[in-house]
Amino acid sequence: MLRRFSLAALLAAALPAAGQSLEDPHLDSLPRTAEEAARIAGVLAPPVDFSKAEPYEAKPGGAATVRRTATADAFSQFSDNMPVEGEMAFKLGNALFRKTWVAAPASTRASDGLGPYYNARACQDCHLKDGRGHPPEGPEDGRVSMFLRLSVPGGPAPEGIAEWLATQPDPVYGGQLQDLAAPGQLAEGRMEVTYADLPVTFPDGTVVTLRDPAYAFADPGQGAPRHELMLSPRVAPQMIGLGLIEAIPAADILALADPDDADGDGISGRVQIVPSAEFGVPMLGRFGLKAGAPSVKEQSAGAFSGDMGLSTPLHPDPHGDCTAAQSGCRSGAIGQEDGVRDGLEVDGESLDLVTFYSRNLGVPERTAVDDPRVLQGKALFYGLGCTGCHNPKFVTHRLKDRPEQSFQLIWPYSDLLLHDMGPGLADNRPEGRASGQEWKTPPLWGIGLTAQVSGHSQFLHDGRARNLTEAILWHGGEAQGPRDGFMALPAEERAALVAFLESL
Repeated sequence: MLRRFSLAALLAAALPAAGQSLEDPHLDSLPRTAEEAARIAGVLAPPVDFSKAEPYEAKPGGAATVRRTATADAFSQFSDNMPVEGEMAFKLGNALFRKTWVAAPASTRASDGLGPYYNARACQDCHLKDGRGHPPEGPEDGRVSMFLRLSVPGGPAPEGIAEWLATQPDPVYGGQLQDLAAPGQLAEGRMEVTYADLPVTFPDGTVVTLRDPAYAFADPGQGAPRHELMLSPRVAPQMIGLGLIEAIPAADILALADPDDADGDGISGRVQIVPSAEFGVPMLGRFGLKAGAPSVKEQSAGAFSGDMGLSTPLHPDPHGDCTAAQSGCRSGAIGQEDGVRDGLEVDGESLDLVTFYSRNLGVPERTAVDDPRVLQGKALFYGLGCTGCHNPKFVTHRLKDRPEQSFQLIWPYSDLLLHDMGPGLADNRPEGRASGQEWKTPPLWGIGLTAQVSGHSQFLHDGRARNLTEAILWHGGEAQGPRDGFMALPAEERAALVAFLESL
């Protein structure tokens, strides 16, 4: 069920400080006319006829949708409506995304600056083929495209943001566990994951065995971590459609929130609000597994800093996530003359190119939208209430300077809100306004291409689910009702719902 509530009331609850509002300072947009708003409301209304596909449903990214290919490069195409003059910027951004950085001292200053602590040497190491990462495949495979976020209780709340759950980086190990280090440095440690079997029996007798993960900070390099240290495993998400998500009006996302479950449907999505390093004001969080970043640019800058230890205009510290307690890392004696790093390792132009590339990775067209089994699965998806979190569609802002994302009907199947997913999926680590049981609803577009692009079919924030059925069975909390409804379906209807998801 789609929810609509007073935007003014939502803003007042989210940001009580006088004179503040949640707007879109990252976008140069035109206001909607009353006529446009009425048209959009009609287009976004839920379907009543599930015997056929809706208009434009095969184009989840609107005019930016790209051709669906049978190769591993299906997520690496640029927006189909990109002007010719944008192709060079996309290719340059791709080159920087694929670039392998090196730790100082290096043979070339052009790629120097990695670390001193880091998790990857290139963006594509985690987002291989611009797809989804996965957990370690065995005890000897400790990192791949997954890492642990770290925090301890306490710390200040950003000014003007209500309901902030105060945490801070670990005073020794910082905000994430980095398992690689520059020459002469000792890595912080490694992530250790073990699994226990968790059988689930359907009413029809079918048994599915889930794997229940446990995480540990192993081999700490700078002393034992604090006993209150909180760990949160994070698999790198797929990269498609980010610019379209960024172009959704904040007001439209806020209108879906129902923090007090006023409609009584058991679903109470909440907005994440985060401070913006670029604009200096609170903004709606959209990116990251708990919506901790407000824009593609800030998400990219955060990854350069945290994952690779590279400085950018938004994170100018050349030491990345190093803390004051890590004296060897902070000393600056990493092959730089006089311990001083001159300039930024990723300058503003380079950050803008990577942002442009990330913003314009196109969403592939859907397949089999008129297939009877897919349509049956779609009807079940709606009927079970899955759209209470996985909101099917939005219309983006009319933008003055981003034709690829301007005024597009898109189908991400996400409300981009925080939802309590129950104790089974809890990481027990708050982030901003998100509790230890809350996660942002992930977009579902492209999910059926995961195996083709990434070589696996592992889902959820830590890749614990080995297929879509397991992913559904892990849903709890606000999603307990739809999950139980899925379990109660006959096997052929469960298969139809999965076929619908695989068509996205």
